[in-house]
Amino acid sequence: MRGATHAKWAACAAAVALAATACGGGSDSGGGGEAGIVSSSWGDPQNPLEPANTNEVQGGKVLDMIFRGLKRYDPKTGEAKNFLAEKIETTDSQNFTITLKDGWKFSNDEPVTAQSFVDAWNYGADVTKKQNNSPFFSDIVGYADVHPEKGDPKAKTMSGLVVKDPKTFTVALKEKFSTWPETLGYQAFSPLPKSFFTDHEGWLKKPVGNGPYTVDSYTKGTGMKLRKWDAYTGEDKAVNGGVDLKVYTDNNTAYTDLISGNLDLVDDIPAQQLKNVANDLGDRYINQPALIIQTLTFPLYDPQWSKEGMDKVRRGISMAINRDEITKQIFRETRTPAKDWTSPALGDKGGFSATACGEACSFNPTEAKKLIQEAGGLPGGKVTLTSNVDTGSHRDWMDAVCNSINNALGEGPVCTVNPVGTFADFRNQQSSFKLTGPFRSGWQADYPLIQNFLEPLYYTGASSNYGKFSNADFDKLVDEANRESDTAKATAKFQEAEKILAAQMPSIPLWYQNGSAGHSERISDVALNQFSVPVYDQIKVS
Repeated sequence: MRGATHAKWAACAAAVALAATACGGGSDSGGGGEAGIVSSSWGDPQNPLEPANTNEVQGGKVLDMIFRGLKRYDPKTGEAKNFLAEKIETTDSQNFTITLKDGWKFSNDEPVTAQSFVDAWNYGADVTKKQNNSPFFSDIVGYADVHPEKGDPKAKTMSGLVVKDPKTFTVALKEKFSTWPETLGYQAFSPLPKSFFTDHEGWLKKPVGNGPYTVDSYTKGTGMKLRKWDAYTGEDKAVNGGVDLKVYTDNNTAYTDLISGNLDLVDDIPAQQLKNVANDLGDRYINQPALIIQTLTFPLYDPQWSKEGMDKVRRGISMAINRDEITKQIFRETRTPAKDWTSPALGDKGGFSATACGEACSFNPTEAKKLIQEAGGLPGGKVTLTSNVDTGSHRDWMDAVCNSINNALGEGPVCTVNPVGTFADFRNQQSSFKLTGPFRSGWQADYPLIQNFLEPLYYTGASSNYGKFSNADFDKLVDEANRESDTAKATAKFQEAEKILAAQMPSIPLWYQNGSAGHSERISDVALNQFSVPVYDQIKVS
């Protein structure tokens, strides 16, 4: 992946805060105030909203409103359905011909053509553009020429992308990849208008897309206003007038605003409010399974965590965590103790396994202490957990995990927490490999395939492999699975690869996360997709 073969998307869920302050965008009147406009809690994205540079949830929410791609994942089932693509054809799972539907335009009235996709993908792959999602294009022939591991690029475009006519382009992959078309609903593959290239700075200030909404304004730290694009021709035309995304540094404050009528939608109910939410909201509270897992990833780029024998320490830490108690006490039926590195929402046929992690994911303080002592103890005699704490109740569970570890080991407060104030700051530390202890790696899938839970996170050099785990056997099994045309056989190969994770423990599965949200009486038809993101365009305002 990142620098190797296939890579998908990194996504993290949000988190709860230290500060009790919040900044709101849009109107200050009840429920967002403006007629027909939905007001919703939000957090500032890590980066400007370039599709190939956005690989986290907050930015992803916006891209999902202002862009449409070749495929789109059904909000209810997660199925990848053709959207801008009229058809995607192949005879060998390696060479594809993509034909676009007629009539699609960007909101600046520019037509969406085959060139719109090819230019966007070449930009995303170009090493000089420093796009986070570059590895998503690494399967395409010519990627190494525009994105070499070292030195300057040999070409400006990938030879595997060829425009045949305004509606048609071909894609040549380096290897067979039978499920490659299923990945094309991911936002990194969005088309881009010419204005993105001719006035890049202007575009970044006010992105132009081809989705049901346009960006009206954005003030960092305050919020973003999106408005319905009346000329949008897609079948998912917005039924409301727009969405005001309001930045909160504490989702407890967002919840208070919801209850008091000053906010329409909170898509991450804080843990402290879970005991009250049913009484507060009744049937306006949503709690449903989602394709999300929370893990603790080890910084294997740090020699103290990757030296020989440390797999025992990593396994011991996992066994020192009382997942059952933490999920019951803190998360109240919105989290389920993890048994593997995927999600139950995949189903057994999709690759979920309730036994993959085995005893390593079972609370056993005696065995935990024994394993850690046998391996020489914790590095430096301590372990520090890091996460952002502006949303997601992360401070609460980090404290609980440390308490569990400290109680299990009986050596005093050897586990401590490192709370990072904002999601963007945490992501910057994570992506620059500056963390020296286990850190939160929440993963929100891009599509319902087991591949998406394993390859982007653990393949050598993959886009979201922030712990820098590398295992040749794991990589080999992933490559074989991707080339397999039989879905069941491919899934079995991925599960073989997952056994290597169980043996090496590059990350600790903590719990599967439900999608949770609450909304005001002012809005209706509120739903979360399989990835726990509100289906904003279908929300009705009374």
